[in-house]
Amino acid sequence: MAKSLNLSNIQPAQERVDRKRVGRGPGSGTGRYSGRGIKGQKSRAGSHKMRAGFEGGQMPIYMRLGKNRGSTSKDAMPVGPFRTETVPVNIRDLDRFDAGAEVTPESLVEKRLIKNTKIDVKLLGTGEISKKLTVRVHAISATAREKIEKAGGTVELLREPKVKKARHHAAKPAAANEEPEAEAAEETSAEGTEAEE
Repeated sequence: MAKSLNLSNIQPAQERVDRKRVGRGPGSGTGRYSGRGIKGQKSRAGSHKMRAGFEGGQMPIYMRLGKNRGSTSKDAMPVGPFRTETVPVNIRDLDRFDAGAEVTPESLVEKRLIKNTKIDVKLLGTGEISKKLTVRVHAISATAREKIEKAGGTVELLREPKVKKARHHAAKPAAANEEPEAEAAEETSAEGTEAEE
């Protein structure tokens, strides 16, 4: 027979756990300093809202360690203000397009090859292609261009590639300096032989 439920035998479905109440006198076990210890930064209000990596004002580890070169240079990727990050798409992925179709960042999103058009698209040469396609992307590798043109397709860049400036080092005029020295040495030796005679 099922036991009848009344006020004398009612009980919670789960054991109730009282929350920790601090600062309620020394008899509570968490009185006086409320579990924060004595003085110091962590005993103060708002002390646990420090940003990640904060070391109390001392020089943090990410500033103490050495830095790699070029993290903010124009050639750095993808670190720094001059971002050159691109989303890759391979030649083999273009099989989803029909022959004669136009491949653009928007059409790549429709085919679910890329998520959105916020990042520049670069076409890479992995795989093979036999369809004639008109490709309009931001960047393309030499292998991918060669394979598309071999299949009868065309390539058009949406952004012109940046031309890197060639570094010219001033050549040392070593050869020019050596000739006068050699001539001077010959003249000195000639003068010495004349004096002996």
